[in-house]
Amino acid sequence: MPTVVYHLPDGSRSAVEVPAGQSVMDGSVRNNLPGIVAECGGSCSCATCHVFLDQEAAERFDEASMEEQDLLEFLDGASSRSRLACQLIMRADMGTVNVTVAQSEG
Repeated sequence: MPTVVYHLPDGSRSAVEVPAGQSVMDGSVRNNLPGIVAECGGSCSCATCHVFLDQEAAERFDEASMEEQDLLEFLDGASSRSRLACQLIMRADMGTVNVTVAQSEG
């Protein structure tokens, strides 16, 4: 099963098995990890699941949709490595993926 290593805002890490077909956001929310709020429940409308991907992880996922890109454009602290965790769908062949959870502003 693919694994996501969440690098959390407090400096800790948590490795979670996330089944193929589920999102990086699902893995975090289902395991009560801090940092990914997911206010909209994964509908790509709130951007409260902001994460950063390294180049290796970025290449494993589909490109960001225009909707996702529009949301990311207005986030403070967003960079070229920014993605929304609700849009990052795990596949069975992904192995281990590292994501850095963005510091929330709340």
